[in-house]
Amino acid sequence: MPAVIRNDWSREEVLALFDLPFPELLFRAATVHRERFDPAEVQVSTLLSVKTGGCPEDCAYCPQAARYHTGVEATKLMDTGSVLERARAAKAAGASRFCMGAAWRSPKDRDIPKVAEMIREVKALGLETCATLGMLKGDQAKALRDAGLDYYNHNLDTAPEFYGDIIKTREYQDRLDTLEHVRDAGMKTCCGGIVGMGESRDQRAGLLQALANLPAHPDSVPINRLVQVEGTPLAGTALLDPFEFVRTIAVARLMMPASMVRLSAGRAEMSEELQAMCFLAGANSIFYGEKLLTTGNPDVAADQALFERLGLRPMPVAHESKTVHADIVEPAAGCAA
Repeated sequence: MPAVIRNDWSREEVLALFDLPFPELLFRAATVHRERFDPAEVQVSTLLSVKTGGCPEDCAYCPQAARYHTGVEATKLMDTGSVLERARAAKAAGASRFCMGAAWRSPKDRDIPKVAEMIREVKALGLETCATLGMLKGDQAKALRDAGLDYYNHNLDTAPEFYGDIIKTREYQDRLDTLEHVRDAGMKTCCGGIVGMGESRDQRAGLLQALANLPAHPDSVPINRLVQVEGTPLAGTALLDPFEFVRTIAVARLMMPASMVRLSAGRAEMSEELQAMCFLAGANSIFYGEKLLTTGNPDVAADQALFERLGLRPMPVAHESKTVHADIVEPAAGCAA
């Protein structure tokens, strides 16, 4: 019987999963993964920064914040033709989803029609579409949905109790409100966080607890490993133990069994062995090609070679988990973030 989808995880339960012996944790995660997905398939996305730098926020990890001196120069919003050129290349390289990211606190109403045009044109190529533009109002979310947007990315970043150590220009509730607007508009959510920012294991557990206790599990859960950029406040942070990162992937898979769990930022610094262990632990989505906003990605040829060595293949467009058993979905306990 497939794992029960729950929205009422306690912190103690999450920590108990983290504390399992490593082989047992990976075995449980791999078992749950196989209940919902083909373990040989990995969903492949490409992320393009359509508007880089100049963000007014103070996220301590982000090289695009205008207040930090990181060498990232602010750019204007790309034109649709240039975005389409990149999207065609991404599709030719095997990507099934194309995500457009803009370094905004939130888009202005005048920006929405421009992004909507990009979405319509990329969608017409046969790609799934995703956008990450900052905070959204309800009417903005509906306009993006009407343009054909499939997914909207808006991360929680970290546990509620650690959030104030990382970001002060936006409240945790602001993030929850945007996710609510996205769900209400009928779009799929892409929502995860960043680990390795100096948080404790308890706080890593708190991030996963907050994600799994949302009213609906995110359809995609990007787990980012901090990329330390000189000039940001988190440069010089102690590196997260690789096995702890794998544990985080495995616990995310156990808690959100029907979600895509994505290896996102930080993959360029991961060994092939570490990536393989993450796939074993239940990760089944990656970004490749282009750049992950302003941090590098392994190049396409290297990823294709790794897939070949591991016997993995790209997941086709519009894949859903194998079975969604509505009869075993427990009622949400409310938003526990």
